[in-house]
Amino acid sequence: MIRRAMLAAGLWLLAQCALAANLTLDAEQSRIFRAWFVRIAEEQLRQGPSPRWYQQDCAGLVRFAANEALKVHDARWLRSNGLSNRYLPPEATLSDEQRLLARQWQQGGGKVGPYVDAIKLIQYNSRFVGRDLNQAQPGDLMFFDQGDDQHLMIWMGRYIAYHTGTRTKTDNGMRSVGVQQLMTWKDTRWIPDESNPNFIGVYRLDFLSR
Repeated sequence: MIRRAMLAAGLWLLAQCALAANLTLDAEQSRIFRAWFVRIAEEQLRQGPSPRWYQQDCAGLVRFAANEALKVHDARWLRSNGLSNRYLPPEATLSDEQRLLARQWQQGGGKVGPYVDAIKLIQYNSRFVGRDLNQAQPGDLMFFDQGDDQHLMIWMGRYIAYHTGTRTKTDNGMRSVGVQQLMTWKDTRWIPDESNPNFIGVYRLDFLSR
């Protein structure tokens, strides 16, 4: 009986591993996802946060951009996001299950759902790349731990984008900053350098193959 239970558990684990492998985006899908993810984050800077983007904070920006990047970007999607069909990334061929990846975040304790905060995005949904920005690819996440508060920024390729976590009538909370500007930031807790203990490192979403 015990051997039968162990065999069943082993088969279940193999099935879960196979399912995870099938849902992981391949190299080309990952490249296209990154292009859309960055473009969607850029649009939040350019136009201001989308009215469809709820829970506007640093982790919310990642969740929103990832979810939108996995959608079909048809004419209806373009209209709802205020975009024309010019100068857009190519469309990725994804399965229905892959398109739901950014609505099924690992929350810990075996739970899955559409919401995770910054630390859970890192702990359960990303893998460590390193603490050198030269290792980052567009769409990778920069994670800072300030003790009682954690914060995410997005490496955009030539600059960094993030949401401050607060917004007012005159400030939508979106920010962009150049690398050199951030490296000379007066508040040294936010400098993305290996010598800064508050900079935990660069992370990559788990469902990306590269």
